[in-house]
Amino acid sequence: MFLGEYQPNITEGSRIALPKKLREQISGDEIILSKGFEKCIFVYDKEDWVTEAQKQIENPITDSRTRDLKRYMYSGASETTIDSQGRVVIPNNLKEYAQINKKTIVIGAGDHVEIWDLDNWSEHSEKISFNLSA
Repeated sequence: MFLGEYQPNITEGSRIALPKKLREQISGDEIILSKGFEKCIFVYDKEDWVTEAQKQIENPITDSRTRDLKRYMYSGASETTIDSQGRVVIPNNLKEYAQINKKTIVIGAGDHVEIWDLDNWSEHSEKISFNLSA
């Protein structure tokens, strides 16, 4: 289970180091990056991505919401590898989507990891706290 918050910086080459505690839970070095919800990037272990994708494939293609979710999930997804230093390159389309600049936060979200722009996460986290305490 992916847990915690970490604040690695993103380099000029759009590389970000995945925290060791999170990397240790990923089988192999292949991961999937995809558009998350609320302007973040989802990071899935390749095996877990296949499991999650299978759930969507089983939904009926005749449902327009299902088609839109599949388009959203797969069109922005990218298969990549973790290099020997634990870094991954974030594709420009995902970096722009998540509005990622220099300061990032990587969070464990149970079955996946999320990469956020630090300011966007701070704002979203406040909303979560407010909504849960209301």
